[in-house]
Amino acid sequence: MMPPPLPDVILDPIVRLTLAEDLGRAGDLTTDATIPPDTRMQVEIRARKAGRLAGLDAASYALKLVDPSVSLSLAMADGDALTHGDVIGRMDGPARSILTAERAMLNFIGRLSGVATMTSAFVDAVAHTGTKIVCTRKTTPGHRALEKRAVRCGGGTAHRYGLDDAILIKDNHIAACGSIADALTRAKAYAGHLRMIEIEVDTLDQLEEALPHAPHAILLDNMDNETLRQAVTMIDGRCAAEASGGVTLETVAGIAETGVDFISVGALTHSAPNLDVGLDVA
Repeated sequence: MMPPPLPDVILDPIVRLTLAEDLGRAGDLTTDATIPPDTRMQVEIRARKAGRLAGLDAASYALKLVDPSVSLSLAMADGDALTHGDVIGRMDGPARSILTAERAMLNFIGRLSGVATMTSAFVDAVAHTGTKIVCTRKTTPGHRALEKRAVRCGGGTAHRYGLDDAILIKDNHIAACGSIADALTRAKAYAGHLRMIEIEVDTLDQLEEALPHAPHAILLDNMDNETLRQAVTMIDGRCAAEASGGVTLETVAGIAETGVDFISVGALTHSAPNLDVGLDVA
């Protein structure tokens, strides 16, 4: 199932900041200088590369803020597969408004479709296994909600959204606490019954130390595939097993075949290339 559009209360500050960044103090000088106020135009948003679509909620909201009188008719939906030349949507209305909103709209669609497209490639690579692809907190500042949703449009799922929705004990937490046992004991005493606790381990010895404390999930960080297989055997279904660390499209299938439940991929949000989309006069 595709995620619903983000609610306006989340979209509004992100989109307003984007438009304010572009319009600055004086507005769209080029459009105001060259386009008569009563000019109207019809345009099409087209895909210029194949991929997976995302970002229509933010793009639509940007257009609404610039001029709600512009008609936007979407021919496709977030999560749809794109081929070169596909018409994503059509706009009809005041030319000044359309040209002013153009770049913000295309930036949202291009960036977020890029995230969805990369995610889809990773999901397809592990489709023969039961492993799920998840993203991380390595997101563009201010755009996390958009990028996490784009991952879902690509068929992946989200790791925690922020520091406030789950406990993930990493190597530096362990170092500051003194031991894995101390870190997990404190976390379990602090967390409510609905709070997930995950701990990162780098070795099988650390895994052995963590398991008696019954975390909800264990993050197996930067382990080779043989070590991952041993770790999955040791865990034996007692908690979720997640692999992470330098995962690529070339390595992800082999990692999934070790039997881990999840693979977290920071590249989905920090390294996804923009998907080329454009605005053409109809």
